[in-house]
Amino acid sequence: MGWLFYTDRRVQTYADEKAEITRLCTFETDTRRTTLVKASKVGSTWYSAAKVESLDAAPLEDRTYVTDKDGSFTFGAVFLTRYDDGCWGYKDMEESAGPCESRAPLSILNLLSELKDPDSYAHAWRQRCRDWAAIPDYAEGDKIKLASPVTLSDGSTCQIVTATHYRRGSQKRRCYRIEETGSLVRLSKASLAGSTLISREIAEGSAVLAEFFAGQGA
Repeated sequence: MGWLFYTDRRVQTYADEKAEITRLCTFETDTRRTTLVKASKVGSTWYSAAKVESLDAAPLEDRTYVTDKDGSFTFGAVFLTRYDDGCWGYKDMEESAGPCESRAPLSILNLLSELKDPDSYAHAWRQRCRDWAAIPDYAEGDKIKLASPVTLSDGSTCQIVTATHYRRGSQKRRCYRIEETGSLVRLSKASLAGSTLISREIAEGSAVLAEFFAGQGA
């Protein structure tokens, strides 16, 4: 399915977006009802858990999900969103369609029903989400060895870094001190995948880096 944009601009805020995600996950047929259980926004992507219940005496049957004890099942859905000239739009995918975006919080994954096929797209998607959630959130002063060297913008590489911070005004921003050079860089969360903790100590933030990034418009 492609993108759908609302040209009436009725969606403008976070609350508007959540209300629309709730509406999109709520529908009913003669035999089934689907309702939103939980939704979380990560970046510009919404992740949701939607529950399907039977409205008649017939038990639910689904080729993807194992029915829960109450006779229902809960599936995951991903909504890509963006604004174009002030108009909000979305593209939705059910987890079994193999969405690329895979940063659903564990609070969403823990609500989903068991899958029948361990080799399904949905199973792989859930594992990618868990892998993302498992990336450590290091504390100030932690010395870290990255899983593999990271190439920086100047062509140099780093692999052993220490978590520190700089301040921009009243805000505290995470950065990392390179072991070999003492230089300070910012690293994406993805670059920390598979990293290991070497040691732990308290580190001080960098006022110099704060000034630098302020000049760069960071």
